[in-house]
Amino acid sequence: MNYLLDANTYIEAKNRYYGMDICPAYWEWLDKKFDEGFVASIEFVGRELKAGNDELVDWVKHRPQHFIKYDDSATQEAFVEIANYVVSGDYNSGNRDNFLAGADPWIIAKAKTLGASVVTHEAVLSPATKKVKVPNICKYFDVSCVDTFSFMRQLQAKFVLGA
Repeated sequence: MNYLLDANTYIEAKNRYYGMDICPAYWEWLDKKFDEGFVASIEFVGRELKAGNDELVDWVKHRPQHFIKYDDSATQEAFVEIANYVVSGDYNSGNRDNFLAGADPWIIAKAKTLGASVVTHEAVLSPATKKVKVPNICKYFDVSCVDTFSFMRQLQAKFVLGA
């Protein structure tokens, strides 16, 4: 597994530039990359996405194999490291608690154990920030983190209209 997708990558794609009705090729490409073993996400992200009420829910429900387990001991140990780091940091308590209650620390922990990159729309914030953000935590734990467009370029995605 080379890439683990954060929930916001699916949501942003569906809501904005790769809407399922205007760019089905993006979703077919994701299926292909899952099948080839380059891309996945974790079950926690799948649960978050299934909490919605739109066509993305149906897409996720039909692809349970795309959302891998994260309950192995190595991932659990990495999660504890991440949680301890975040709890000891000088973060806004509400933001910190939301971060720890969601999929974000788990996807970082799983990526760390797999040597995978986290794909997210979040951006690195100043070290002085009081917000916990995926790219900042990835950077601290030496986990690769890229945005959706870098991810697609790295996997040489092409969405070309037929003649």
